[in-house]
Amino acid sequence: MTASLLEQLIEALKVLPGVGQKSAQRMAYHLLEREREGGRRLAEALEAAMERVGHCVQCRDFTEGDLCAICASASRDRQLMCVVESPADRLVIEQATGFRGVYFVLQGRLSPLDGIGPAELGLDRLSARLAEGEVAELIIATNPTVEGEATAHYLAQLARQHGVRPSRLAHGVPLGGELEYVDRGTLQHAFGSRSEMTL
Repeated sequence: MTASLLEQLIEALKVLPGVGQKSAQRMAYHLLEREREGGRRLAEALEAAMERVGHCVQCRDFTEGDLCAICASASRDRQLMCVVESPADRLVIEQATGFRGVYFVLQGRLSPLDGIGPAELGLDRLSARLAEGEVAELIIATNPTVEGEATAHYLAQLARQHGVRPSRLAHGVPLGGELEYVDRGTLQHAFGSRSEMTL
């Protein structure tokens, strides 16, 4: 028996992260009861994005053309490259820092159990870019998870093979945080990666 259109809509909404059966039902009912016009705009935007948004040929970020705006910009410092796991991570760094270099977006992290290796992350493309000799420092901004740390280690080795200096984002005690409330793992990492204070 074929599912009804309402059931198909609910099932389709469940593909979004963090959306289960109840949340999908609420969204579907909201769209049908109060936001039919918004639902139509959402459908059009989704269809257009699925058709026309691809990956930048240089950094693998999302873009509608061959190059994203950052890679196409002549004002970026191409000696500095920041490697991130996702386009969302790239956006956060871009908005929160004064970073004016370029990026490489892995679209994931090394996870052999999930079948994600160097090829799936485009590391052959990253290796080719590092081999060109333009990048002087590779800033590794992967997340501080087991897979993120393994990916960072792999990236540091790759950078060194090409004579590029690898650096890692600092992780540790948050600004304004109090030591007694910081979790043990974070405090251990912060203590182990302490650096000399310069005056």
